[in-house]
Amino acid sequence: MAAQAQENRSIGTEIVAAAQALSRLGLVTAFGHVSARSQDGVLITPAADLRDVTEADLVEIPLTQELPHALPKGAPAEAWAHLQVYAVRPDVAAIARAQPPSAFAAASVASELPVLHGQAAWLGRAVPVHQDARLLRTPELAAVAAGHLADRNSDALLLRGNGALTCGDTPGTAVARMWLLSVACTTWLTASASGTPHPLDPAELDAWRAVRPELLPRLWHHLAG
Repeated sequence: MAAQAQENRSIGTEIVAAAQALSRLGLVTAFGHVSARSQDGVLITPAADLRDVTEADLVEIPLTQELPHALPKGAPAEAWAHLQVYAVRPDVAAIARAQPPSAFAAASVASELPVLHGQAAWLGRAVPVHQDARLLRTPELAAVAAGHLADRNSDALLLRGNGALTCGDTPGTAVARMWLLSVACTTWLTASASGTPHPLDPAELDAWRAVRPELLPRLWHHLAG
């Protein structure tokens, strides 16, 4: 029990650092959340401004083999999106949910966001767009959105009219991917306005994705300040 509590405290520290970074980087306003797997479930930031969140504020959602029947008090209503992604992606250990301004614009015109620069390959081979703009406040709506990530070809999802969601092996790498997604959206919008964008080819994607384990944590270290 003591070891479990210590593990949750360590994860909680990482979640808080990631949440505050999302706020500091301008990727959220009053809305957004960060979660990570814990020993017996999921720890998630509350329905509150991430700028002010502390470890004491984190909400634990116990998990067995099935999703809970209801969310615990204090959990954000869109925690269902986190739970459904964890259900279809056992490899995902942390999730960031945010609203980068460029994501709203890109998701309004794209059915899929192509990879135009090397670091964007750490998001996936392309970024799918969930075309339903409703809040993911039910298990059913969240399951449809999470299904876009089930094939493991992407660790990021644009939500038309509703921001974005990114995955990571730590809360920090999930936030680093959210920052990269914001940049990727801006890059695609700018390139599309100037001409015809040329996505990376499969060999280029493979080369950049191969160095992700080395370089993505370095990006998080930089963003964490």
